[in-house]
Amino acid sequence: MWADGAYTDKLAAWLDNEFGIRLLVVKRWEAQKGFMLLPRCWVVERTLAWLGRYRRLSKDYERCARSSEAMVYLASIRRLLQHLPA
Repeated sequence: MWADGAYTDKLAAWLDNEFGIRLLVVKRWEAQKGFMLLPRCWVVERTLAWLGRYRRLSKDYERCARSSEAMVYLASIRRLLQHLPA
């Protein structure tokens, strides 16, 4: 799993102990000045932008987390089906 540079080693240790998930923190270089695209940071931003196009996900309309999770699954399935070859 990739994470932004703001996450600490505590989160990485917790994920590894509880779930066996290895967290890779993407950090910028010390000598870096100005903007530079970091590897893998754009994946989460792009996915959230795609999901934000669906009206039901643009605001938090759901009363429980399970129905909100179901809407994310439905939007993801719809997106994948649109890109299948005809």
